[in-house]
Amino acid sequence: MGLFTMFSKHKKQPDKNEFPWILLNDINQLDEIQQNINNVDIIFKHSTRCEISRIVISKFQKKHQDNTFNCSFYYLDLLNYRSLSNKIAERFKIVHQSPQLIVIEKGKLKIHASHFDILDIDLIF
Repeated sequence: MGLFTMFSKHKKQPDKNEFPWILLNDINQLDEIQQNINNVDIIFKHSTRCEISRIVISKFQKKHQDNTFNCSFYYLDLLNYRSLSNKIAERFKIVHQSPQLIVIEKGKLKIHASHFDILDIDLIF
């Protein structure tokens, strides 16, 4: 147990009452995201053991809590679904990072960012 995790309020997954996350845990969901040409899909790759990831997801949720965007927000737990994270990196030709935000529009990569740069992404499309 690291120094940061010992004193922090550790949550394995975000509270779905706080934010409209869809848990991404199956390769078929990734196929659906790639085939979706009518919506914007946003994937947040989160490491539950990383303090930076915990801070960024908290700030991201607060920033977008009044979401009026026409998009779906997917949450990927990297520790439990690392192979799915690797498939995302492979399919969209991006380097795996954590935390990482990936915006998919009409089945194609629109933008991605990692660490605190996630908070600078404008989600108005």
